[in-house]
Amino acid sequence: MSGNQLDKKSEAWSALFSEPMSDLVKRYTASVDFDKRLWRADIQGSLAHAQMLAAQGVIGAQDLADIQRGMAQITEEIESGRFEWKLELEDVHLNIEARLTQLVGDAGKRLHTGRSRNDQVATDVRLWLRGEVDGLDSLLADMQRALLGVAEAHADTVMPGFTHLQVAQPVSFAHHLLAYVEMFARDGERLADLRKRLNRLPLGAAALAGTSYPLDREAVARTLGFDGVCENSLDAVSDRDFALEFASFASIAMVHVSRLAEELVLWKSQNFDFIDLADRYCTGSSIMPQKRNPDVAELARGKSGRVVGHLMGLITLMKGQPLAYNKDNQEDKEPMFDTVDTLADTLRIMAEMVSGIVVKKVNMEAAALKGYATATDLADYLAKKGLPFRDAHEVVSHVVKLGLQRGVELAALPLPELKAFHPSIEDDVLQVLSLRGSLEARNVRGGTAPQQARLQIERHRARLAG
Repeated sequence: MSGNQLDKKSEAWSALFSEPMSDLVKRYTASVDFDKRLWRADIQGSLAHAQMLAAQGVIGAQDLADIQRGMAQITEEIESGRFEWKLELEDVHLNIEARLTQLVGDAGKRLHTGRSRNDQVATDVRLWLRGEVDGLDSLLADMQRALLGVAEAHADTVMPGFTHLQVAQPVSFAHHLLAYVEMFARDGERLADLRKRLNRLPLGAAALAGTSYPLDREAVARTLGFDGVCENSLDAVSDRDFALEFASFASIAMVHVSRLAEELVLWKSQNFDFIDLADRYCTGSSIMPQKRNPDVAELARGKSGRVVGHLMGLITLMKGQPLAYNKDNQEDKEPMFDTVDTLADTLRIMAEMVSGIVVKKVNMEAAALKGYATATDLADYLAKKGLPFRDAHEVVSHVVKLGLQRGVELAALPLPELKAFHPSIEDDVLQVLSLRGSLEARNVRGGTAPQQARLQIERHRARLAG
């Protein structure tokens, strides 16, 4: 069948069928509208395959040269927007193959020797996703750097630390932000780990059973930068674990984004008033002229549900499939594409927004003075004087009760009254009850002391520079 015939008859298998595919079925089964974004990976994989076929003597040197020439022209046509994507050719692979055959004749038809669309698409998706993974790794690093930049300026800024959204203990704002640096660092580790399993070559598995042609799969793997080959042909064409792993990573990363976004929303609210966001990340109200709504943070929080939904969709897609390849797997691409786009855009905008936040230090410190945030420090103080901690805890409960009755913080209680609660309480207790004293006291690795925050920032910056 000539290239024109392939283009006209629409399907590479059409000689077997007695009636044409209906237009409805064509639209329902076609994927070219979304999988054409794989075109660069498809051409890259095809060129590596052709190079190997020529090296193995399966196709001739002239065929290889023709394929390379044709693919160069197709690349130029796609990049310039002149390439005609045809629905009747179903997907990116047949569109490119048909155009190649139009351009170079029989050499284009020989390109498919020793492979199937099953291993071809598995290779394309892995190639494409690998590139996106590398880009996301950079965006995760940018997100961490944005947080570190703000943290660096606020190692000494005191804010309330919360449990159950109740004031618990004083922490530095830097320490709070560094918790998110840790989260995004773990996301980077997960991404690097899944890349190892992603970076295996399926090409050469053919439809499901391998091929009788003398392929050099390892050579193709080296050409395409894969770490090795998929060892079982059935698994090679049907495996989508890499997609599930990626969606899982992305879901966890978006949960981290969502938690940060939620705190930005809270901190910007008048009830907290800890920070302000640049106008470009906020919107107004159609009816209330005083409003500056943190819409970007809210939308980032909302988009986490979108990404988690894609993970659930992909898991459900795979759960009932027998070996080997099934048409169901066409449904893996749109969730992956949208997950990549959503996560990448969200990381970019969140990093920009975080870099420009205005921190209201006075308000943060005032909030830390509410809720008896240094009560634990008083209990620790008594325990260090020899009182069992549980007994110290009970003593401090009575001190807090007095503060509640008086409507004042612990440090505002008269020293003689504090001393009356236990003979171990001395003049140095006032330093213990101060916010600064509380921060400085936690000078252990991972603690909130400003010195520890600065050390953590240095460690993270060194890691990101490595």
